[in-house]
Amino acid sequence: MAITHERLVESAVDWLRRYRCSIVLSEQSCATGEIPDAIGWKAKCHSVIVECKVSRADFLADADKPFRRTPESGMGNERYYLAPAGLIRVEEIPKGWGLLELSGRSVQIVQKARNRKMRTDAGLMKEMNLLLASLARVEVRIEPQRITEFLKWKNRLERYNGGIMPREVREEKNPYLTIV
Repeated sequence: MAITHERLVESAVDWLRRYRCSIVLSEQSCATGEIPDAIGWKAKCHSVIVECKVSRADFLADADKPFRRTPESGMGNERYYLAPAGLIRVEEIPKGWGLLELSGRSVQIVQKARNRKMRTDAGLMKEMNLLLASLARVEVRIEPQRITEFLKWKNRLERYNGGIMPREVREEKNPYLTIV
């Protein structure tokens, strides 16, 4: 049975989480035109994209995308392709990219991304646009509540706990909210 794009994307999301990305999005679009199959962020805004390819034609066509022809305009500090085992050869991937292969249920690193600092300021702005577009989609779904109130974990806890803050709860441990 052939591996589907959907299965590759799910595997990419799982791999990014194991790769210690705490925020992961898949197949989200925004005005920039680049729609990473999966993108995750680690500490210090380090981003990792995974492009999923189910066929040789899909992989070869990827090189014609504007952000592949001018890689400095693309997203991702680290960039990877994920494909079924044997579909892509290491010597075919763009300079600095890594290669992941799906074999059975397991994603294996065939080639680590060699350049961990591929993203430029232009790529960072595209990532910000993607994150903001994704947050806007969340806000539409939780209306009439605003996203700020929704994200305040104490408000959610109190609401789900009958208006009372549980005694065991202390301060939130979120490294993205820590002032550096």
